Amino acid sequence: QVQLVESGGGLVQPGGSLRLSCAASGIIFSLNDMGWYRQAPGKQRELVAVITTIGSTNYADSVKVRFTISRDNAKNTVYLQMNSLKPEDTAVYYCNAKRNRLGFWYDYWGQGTQVTVST
Repeated sequence: QVQLVESGGGLVQPGGSLRLSCAASGIIFSLNDMGWYRQAPGKQRELVAVITTIGSTNYADSVKVRFTISRDNAKNTVYLQMNSLKPEDTAVYYCNAKRNRLGFWYDYWGQGTQVTVST
């Protein structure tokens, strides 16, 4: 059974920092591209950052420079370091694991963790 468990969300003031973690089980973690997505109230889910199996990264323009995605294959964990947080970063953040195996995409999601940026 695949499980992606996010942690590290919470309430933070503008300009503050948070570090999200996503612990994976039930998958061969090193063979999966890992990503963070977010969904704000009334908006569609959007990509925040992705890190591939070989460590290549990609970020949404809105978070470039401020956010950093990383992975620890030994711990089956992906991280999202979020600095200089803004109120518009408020959303539920979801962890995603994605793998193409024999032509089929396998796509898994965590339950989400709330990030609120407010005074």
